[in-house]
Amino acid sequence: MKHALAALCSVLLIGSPSLPAHASMNLALDKGCLSCHGNPPRGRAPTIPELAREYASFRGREADIQRLSAHLREHHLIGGVPAHERLSAEEAEHFVRWLVDGGR
Repeated sequence: MKHALAALCSVLLIGSPSLPAHASMNLALDKGCLSCHGNPPRGRAPTIPELAREYASFRGREADIQRLSAHLREHHLIGGVPAHERLSAEEAEHFVRWLVDGGR
């Protein structure tokens, strides 16, 4: 029972494409994404809805989703954001897919 609960918690924190979108929002809250991408945003950071509109054009483009996920962690998208660099590969991919699907 303990292992099953730990596995469930892991899935909820990391997320899965089959989980509801609120799992991604929970991860965004946990990782502090809304500190910059919330409403109001910090400085010139885009909000989650703005990112979702921008990323919607990548829907169905698997190679681009993979490229964006990798670049998010390697600070290529906007340069030098420590919170982005601390994301695991799985978390970054989950966030990009969540945004591509509307960020809701």
